[in-house]
Amino acid sequence: MKYWVNLLLLLFSGYVSYAQHSSISGTVKDKATGEALPGAVIACNNKKVLAGNDGRFLINLSAAASSSTLIISRIGYKSDTVEYTGTYLEVLLEASSQILTDVVVTGTMKAVQKTASPVPVEVYTPAFFRRNPTPTIFDALQQVNGVRPQLNCNVCNTGDIHINGLEGPYTMVLIDGMPIVSSLGSVYGLSGIPNSLVERIEVVKGPASSLYGSEAIGGLINVITKNPLKAPLVSVDVMATSWNEYNLDLGVKYRPAKKVTGLLGVNYFNFNNRVDRNDDNFTDVTLQNRIAFFNKFSFERQHNRAASLAARYVYEDRWGGDMRWNKDFRGGDSLYGESIYTSRIELIGNYQLPTAEKLMFSWSYNSHVQRSAYGNTIYNAKQQVAFGQLTWDKTAGIHDLLAGIVYRYTAYDDNTTATVDTFTMKNKPEHTPLPGIFVQDEIALGDQHKLLAGVRWDHHPVHGNIITPRMAWKWSPSPNDVIRVNAGTGFRVVNLFTEDHAALTGARSVIIKDELKPERSYNINLNYVKKLYATSFWVNFDASAWYTHFTNRIIPDYETDPDAIIYDNLTGYSVSKGVSLNTEFGFTNGLKGHVGATFMDVSITSKDDAGNKQNSRQLLTENWTGNWSLSYSFKSGGWSVDYTGNIYGPMLLPLLGEKDPRKPKSPVWSIQNIQVTKKLKHGIEVYGGIKNLLNWTPAKGNPFLIARSHDPFDKQVLRDANGNIQPVGKNGDPNPFLLTFDPNYVYAPNQGIRGFVGLRWVFTGN
Repeated sequence: MKYWVNLLLLLFSGYVSYAQHSSISGTVKDKATGEALPGAVIACNNKKVLAGNDGRFLINLSAAASSSTLIISRIGYKSDTVEYTGTYLEVLLEASSQILTDVVVTGTMKAVQKTASPVPVEVYTPAFFRRNPTPTIFDALQQVNGVRPQLNCNVCNTGDIHINGLEGPYTMVLIDGMPIVSSLGSVYGLSGIPNSLVERIEVVKGPASSLYGSEAIGGLINVITKNPLKAPLVSVDVMATSWNEYNLDLGVKYRPAKKVTGLLGVNYFNFNNRVDRNDDNFTDVTLQNRIAFFNKFSFERQHNRAASLAARYVYEDRWGGDMRWNKDFRGGDSLYGESIYTSRIELIGNYQLPTAEKLMFSWSYNSHVQRSAYGNTIYNAKQQVAFGQLTWDKTAGIHDLLAGIVYRYTAYDDNTTATVDTFTMKNKPEHTPLPGIFVQDEIALGDQHKLLAGVRWDHHPVHGNIITPRMAWKWSPSPNDVIRVNAGTGFRVVNLFTEDHAALTGARSVIIKDELKPERSYNINLNYVKKLYATSFWVNFDASAWYTHFTNRIIPDYETDPDAIIYDNLTGYSVSKGVSLNTEFGFTNGLKGHVGATFMDVSITSKDDAGNKQNSRQLLTENWTGNWSLSYSFKSGGWSVDYTGNIYGPMLLPLLGEKDPRKPKSPVWSIQNIQVTKKLKHGIEVYGGIKNLLNWTPAKGNPFLIARSHDPFDKQVLRDANGNIQPVGKNGDPNPFLLTFDPNYVYAPNQGIRGFVGLRWVFTGN
């Protein structure tokens, strides 16, 4: 009897063992956050299944299964191997990149998972920008859909950043969350940040003044630098081009004290090659000599309280102009040149108070000194901005509260009429205090819904009280679908002479018709994110539609008088509306990339003297744009190839009159690049390629770009008694198109095709 009982038990245990191993079930989660990971691939005995939206999986095995070893993988995570022991599995995967697990701070001023943020935030890592290496972040942003670096001068090549067709003054640039770059620094602030020290760049499209105040009327770009504790010991990136451009990025991690970690960065850029491919006797690209130092300290404190301090210094000497020009001609009227010396100091810090409540004090200071000569027009200016902010972060039940007190003080002085007392006609520097308070509440309405409501109050000494509310709603019907609706307001206090390069060149006189009022905007944005996963690929779709209404907008008028720029508040309104789509994808065979497109309409509605409405397009704004990057990594040899590009639709250009022979609209134009990279041992990689494969420049199809470059001081221009330009100038100089010197007809870089090579080395110390 005992024999038969043992036999039955043996058979039963064998059956149970077989039953347990005939199917295996479990859940795949993120190791850091515990969130379910849909789309993970589970492989066992040549069978593959995908984890569902809740991260759960079930894999059925055949009776002939020889192993119970599972291999779990997911794009953006390190693969894991698990041996099934007969119990329900919980697999925790560790993120290997930021592709699918980004943490963002810009949208709500606190660190949250990108998918959990009610405000849509786009995140770009250094790996994204390395597909087309550039010497500055300004140039690198051309790879971001809906963002375009805009050159504003054919001679000195200064520029600004357009977001969704809105001009540079509507874009606030932050470093580590602090509004360190604005006004005078907007032209130069994105140059000289060592790319090797950048952790990521976050982009928010649409007004964000309810959190960040003035200038955040059209969008935000937040450059987040690396945490010294997590940075490699040494990082080096050296690049040179066939145009004799040289760029060096260096980062070094060190410990000056037991609980202090430092990160030192150096950026050096040099271009001293005079090139004139369009034969106008002017440099096609400004010559530059720039050096920047960046140092950041991270302090280890009890209870992991935050504390950091960073400093940056940038010095730049740039000039462009007549090919024969040298510094002996600076400020004179013999040979034309635009020479700009820039010296900039920035300090950034944050300190979490040692209190039970989470109180964070953040501050920044910058001093920007500029010494410029635009021909014989001298522009010297100094701006200092001090900023302090105390925030209180509190979670109470379903409420996630954030409140803050802010104060910004701006001191500005220059040698123009902008800082002249109209009564005494003496110099009167501007001193502008701008205090404010803000509060926002992020409410969790169940697992799928979040509602954010916020409001900010600022007080300007001239314009009085300014209130900017906003609301945001996020709905996640599934882990792979996110819908966001954002509505908000923005404002901007204007200083024309610190923002508009055309007002400084001396090529045109500046007319301000009335006392300018602050600009206001009202925006609504709809965003939808969809993620798809398969065993061999993944793809993310990010689609947005927006509508922004501006009042009191200040738009420079180049057309009424060809010799002047006229500034005034718009009597009507302006509208920016459009749609955009970003797709990001990756395949297990090594191919990955992104494709983006934006369609927009930026219109101006004004009233004529009779009160009739007149609609027009904004100058230097394209109706559509697209960009892409395709990267392929070979399975062996350490080789990879990157193909990147942009394409832009036509935009209206500023002409000097009806007879100006230059094109009134830009053509459809595209800049494309290719790069090959080889990874070597010990963290070394070499790269090289070609920029601007099509050799496209705006000079093609135009008789000239700079009007009357042979007479930059208008010495030969002849006018009649009424000031009208004559077709024949002094000494018989022909002027059939009735033009004066003007370098502001520019919408794209003049730099044609060129090769580049570089070397990177990252030493982690492990």
